[in-house]
Amino acid sequence: MSDEEANTLTRPAADRATVPAPPTTAQPAWLGPLLIVGIVLAALNLRPAITSLGALFEETRTGLGMSGTVAGLITSVPALCFAVFGVTAPRLSRRFGPVAVVCAGMAAVAAGLLIRPFAGGAAGFLAASALSLAGIALTNVLLPVIVKRYFPDRVGTMTGLYSMALAAGTSLAAAATVPLTAALGGSWRTGLLMWAALALVAVLLWLPIARAARRADRAQAAAAGSGASAAVRTDAGPRVVRSRTAWALACYFGLQATGAYITMGWLPQIFRDAGVSASTAGVLLAVTMVMGVPLAFVIPGLAGRMRNQGAIAVTLGVFGLTGYLGLYFAPAAGAWAWALLLGVSNCAFPLVITMIGLRAKSPAGVVRLSAFAQSTGYLISIPGPLVIGTLYQHSGGWDLPLALMAGLLVPQIALGVLAGRDRTIEDECGMRD
Repeated sequence: MSDEEANTLTRPAADRATVPAPPTTAQPAWLGPLLIVGIVLAALNLRPAITSLGALFEETRTGLGMSGTVAGLITSVPALCFAVFGVTAPRLSRRFGPVAVVCAGMAAVAAGLLIRPFAGGAAGFLAASALSLAGIALTNVLLPVIVKRYFPDRVGTMTGLYSMALAAGTSLAAAATVPLTAALGGSWRTGLLMWAALALVAVLLWLPIARAARRADRAQAAAAGSGASAAVRTDAGPRVVRSRTAWALACYFGLQATGAYITMGWLPQIFRDAGVSASTAGVLLAVTMVMGVPLAFVIPGLAGRMRNQGAIAVTLGVFGLTGYLGLYFAPAAGAWAWALLLGVSNCAFPLVITMIGLRAKSPAGVVRLSAFAQSTGYLISIPGPLVIGTLYQHSGGWDLPLALMAGLLVPQIALGVLAGRDRTIEDECGMRD
């Protein structure tokens, strides 16, 4: 258990008035295990809406008659939706509870994935995609909150579990969409539609979880003689904008997201322009994504046992710098090595998610910090893929874009060191322990 987690569990009762321990007496015995399965299923659904489209983007663009401008807009929509809708998560969590909001988020993901393959034009396709992305945004923010609330002594382990599931969903959609589409008749609409089935399974599982969690909250609140909202209050949390650690986390999140979206969007093209075949380039992207599966479980557990996570941020950044330098000097000759190195570097995501859980003492603090860091971070990441695409188009090659991508890792490393320091946003905002 980390010091931050232990501090949360040992604070005086008066300071935990709005930060209760996970329900025990009111919680049914099956809720905890089912919640673990639900968290894994939710995480599996956080990226297929994006990476499945990436795998079939050319076919989708042609089928819907998208212009180059509209196609470029769609590549930036995920980060925009994550920023815009993620910031609403604290208010919704305070009103309905984080479990109910995640359940609704999964329903939105499923609905969007069911609707968009039947869109007749780019506008309808964009709207349905935005619906799915809104559900993903809410779940992005609130999964760390649910982990902190129901598993306060296993933050690292549980964060690793859902980070691994998220990476698995990302790589599965990237690798399997094209062959499954071909096996199902070759229509891009069918290829996108099939991922709605996974989201529907998550909805079916989260419905009983949400009902049980709501009943448990009400029973515990009644036993404590307080309102039902006490267990999920977020208005009692710190003012995160006053915290330098919160800003370091937000900017670190933004730069790692920039690198991740550039990788997902442009890495296959980099390899293809270097002479690698289209099929091999797709496999190389899948390799990059697959690297996140085991490391997404290992890194949060390791980070949770460390007082300072800066060393991990530096190590991941160095892997990324090496990968970009390899792409610059020998993109085809060392393609597999560069894909592996960038896959390791992209594991900055589970690291920053773990740090969000460790840099706040309470669920109230975590929900505010998670919403702030992710919304601000995704806003920061929006220009990245567009800028790289513009530089590629106007420079006629990848030298300048790759130099920029490597250069962005320098401030990312520095911000990771700042965000990894052993302190909490409550301390920085002057709140008493």
